[in-house]
Amino acid sequence: MTSTLSDTVNVEHSAGILGRIAGFVRRRPVTVIAGAFVLLLVVLAVFAPVVAPYDPYAQEVVDRLQPPSSAHWLGTDDYGRDVLSRLIFGVRISLQASLQAVALALVLGLPLGVVAGYRGGWVDTVLTRIMDALMSAPSLVLAITIVAVLGSGITNAMLAVGLVMAPRFFRVARASTMDVRGDTYIEASVALGCSTFRTISRHILPNVMPPIVLVISVSLGTAVAAEASLSFLGLGAAPPAASWGAMLSTAASNMQLAPYLVWPPGVMIFLTVLAFTYLGDGVRRALTRSRHGGN
Repeated sequence: MTSTLSDTVNVEHSAGILGRIAGFVRRRPVTVIAGAFVLLLVVLAVFAPVVAPYDPYAQEVVDRLQPPSSAHWLGTDDYGRDVLSRLIFGVRISLQASLQAVALALVLGLPLGVVAGYRGGWVDTVLTRIMDALMSAPSLVLAITIVAVLGSGITNAMLAVGLVMAPRFFRVARASTMDVRGDTYIEASVALGCSTFRTISRHILPNVMPPIVLVISVSLGTAVAAEASLSFLGLGAAPPAASWGAMLSTAASNMQLAPYLVWPPGVMIFLTVLAFTYLGDGVRRALTRSRHGGN
């Protein structure tokens, strides 16, 4: 009898979870599609050696600049390398680079923004002026300058992009903290003798995270585009790395002979940026609704 009752409860619980998932899919189909696309990118990045039909670095000069065919679905580049294989391996570089840049921006911008918003006064003034100075310079120009000082390479390029993106995390975290620092539960936490660290970690950060999630997702897309731009200029991934930006550079050099080369990396960059943007917006809305008791 107890086993039957337990099985019934488990079935009802599973049905409830499936119902909530189905409801979310109906309400947010674009978010689900974006999430599926990002998941596909992750799978391709992990299993690239298995999925790619050819070695992305193998050169076959006799097959250079071949148009799409049954042998090479997206054609070959000016060194005879398979474009589809390089596109798949390029997912690894793009995701790795974007994660590096966003992680650095998050580590720099989030804590400084929370501290500035919570403490106020001269701390807020000094930190805000520093971030405003970073934001005042054109982001790509500043990134190129940093790479010129540190040297080219994917790691230095993403360090530059992360520094450039840190102010957006700072501003969102600062504004969100200022919105909640005067709330009753924050004042009660301080009155009960909670330390500043506990007040921030237990009461402020949970309220700051929904907009930060959106910034993270949008910044991942921005970092993908930034990495492609720097690699296009020769300041990112070093040849013969299968970077989407480097593939665009190759396509630009052979535009007259092989215009088909520009489409694969260009479309992938566009779809990836779009997917991260919609996914972040959907997750932010879900977090906001859950915190306010919505369905």
